[in-house]
Amino acid sequence: MKIVTWNINGIRTFKNEIKSTLDSFDADIICVQETKVTRDLLDERTAIVEGYNSYFSFSRGRTGYSGVATFCKDSATPFAAEEGLTGRLVNHGEAVGCYGDQGDFSIDEIQSLDNEGRAVITQHKFKHSVEAEGLETLTVINVYCPRADPEKPERKQFKLQFYKLLQSRAEAILGPQSHVIVLGDINTSHQPIDHCDPDDVENFEENPGRKWLDSFLFGPAEKGNGDEGSESSHTCLCSGNFIDTFRHFHPSRINAFTCWSTRTGARQTNYGTRIDYIFANRLLVEKNLLNADIMPEVEGSDHCPIWAKLSCVMVPSPRCPPLCTCFMPEFMGKQQKLFRFLVKVSDQHTVSRDIENLLPGSQEAGEICENLSPLPGGGASGSKRPSDRSTESSEFKGKKIKHAKKATKPQGSLLTFFKPKPTQVSSSQNLGSAENTGLNSDTVMSKIQKDADDVNSSSATHSMLTECQAEVKERSEICLFGVKMAKEDDECGQIQIQSNDTSIQETKKGSRPDFWKSVLHGPPQPPMCNSHNEPCVLRTVKKPGTNLGRQFFVCARPQGHTSNPQARCNFFAWVDKRK
Repeated sequence: MKIVTWNINGIRTFKNEIKSTLDSFDADIICVQETKVTRDLLDERTAIVEGYNSYFSFSRGRTGYSGVATFCKDSATPFAAEEGLTGRLVNHGEAVGCYGDQGDFSIDEIQSLDNEGRAVITQHKFKHSVEAEGLETLTVINVYCPRADPEKPERKQFKLQFYKLLQSRAEAILGPQSHVIVLGDINTSHQPIDHCDPDDVENFEENPGRKWLDSFLFGPAEKGNGDEGSESSHTCLCSGNFIDTFRHFHPSRINAFTCWSTRTGARQTNYGTRIDYIFANRLLVEKNLLNADIMPEVEGSDHCPIWAKLSCVMVPSPRCPPLCTCFMPEFMGKQQKLFRFLVKVSDQHTVSRDIENLLPGSQEAGEICENLSPLPGGGASGSKRPSDRSTESSEFKGKKIKHAKKATKPQGSLLTFFKPKPTQVSSSQNLGSAENTGLNSDTVMSKIQKDADDVNSSSATHSMLTECQAEVKERSEICLFGVKMAKEDDECGQIQIQSNDTSIQETKKGSRPDFWKSVLHGPPQPPMCNSHNEPCVLRTVKKPGTNLGRQFFVCARPQGHTSNPQARCNFFAWVDKRK
């Protein structure tokens, strides 16, 4: 059996070739993180893939954020599947169960930890060999652990709480015949060997995330630069129940990273970190683990996939668990019933009680809440829209029309929406507006406006507006024939009018090219960096603070270690605002 995990940094990484991408891994179980898709945006092409059954977890609070998914081949269909780690999102049978001790978490903490769509659990049956008779359980926990944002101290605590909940759930499922694999983006580099520049990180070994990994993993861990025989490295014993499968086979491999900064082009110089893991319990590693490695050659994301192989035979379930996307109403290929869209006003209290009975954060509860008040202002879907039109009768001024209706205000004519804008021309030019046509444009438009507002009879409106429309059309043809373009330039005080035979130009003080050159001078010329004597690139500070929005120049080469001559040098220069 082969299992793969990959932070895809958005489901669009697959583009239109999701099946070919999954097939290229030749794996039984493929777990992806950071899908950045919610249920309402999930399309059938992504949810239903031929030869696979899929299980998604979505963020409840933000769109285009977080999210994980597990794709299982039909030959590895799980017996149970569950969204989240707390059990609060389970609203069906066949759940995985074994939730561990959650006494240290408040109800608000438990709900918030699962509301960001960071975990999907699938449970499978397998045999150690084809000839073996007994079946054992393998639980795959696909997680996207939170990032500790330095600008948000509360996220550091949130990350540690998620770690604690993950460990409690994994250890609760673990048993003599029940094995567990925890995989995904853990968002913490464990050892200095897993970081491109650990000396640049303050209190590297004292990081709470690394301390948690020490308690979660089992076996010796090299705390140093990773070079064998180095005097600066020392070994400590991790007392957990799980093993880092990559380090189990490659304990001293250096520069084995899985994540790089795309902003600085750090992947070109392999200046990254290893924060994606496949953890397996000790007994499973000893009996079934064959190999594990990373796949830095696979591009398409700021992370690369990693894989592990086990010597076991999967036994597929005859039926997919209820969490499978094939059971979502929008993908079942059946017409949905009306009650899913319409809720009676009299039943709001009953539905509210039903929502309270549903588990917090469930997708179904959110859908029902939207159906209760789909209109702004809390109006029910069956209520009539209030009329904003006046029912007062209008009288025709100047002419009396028989059978006048005391109804709503007439809609008006389309001509009121197509008023020609007055064109400014010099007094010296005579385009024949009054003398040639015998009709002033202002008089015509005022007449149209007066007639459109006053006339209430359809027959009178049609006859009068038709006459005015003909006059306006005739007037417009004369003007368009006489004037090709009227353009006003306020900055230069210049009015230029081109006609059939003549072109008149009036220019005030100031030169247009000189004016725009003084305003739009373009970006400053890039200086040359000191080490490579190459043009630098212009960057802008986006971090909140006193320098927010300021521009600066840095070396154009990708970020890398200071010892790498091909990496970016330390050139830095602020851009002078006066230039």
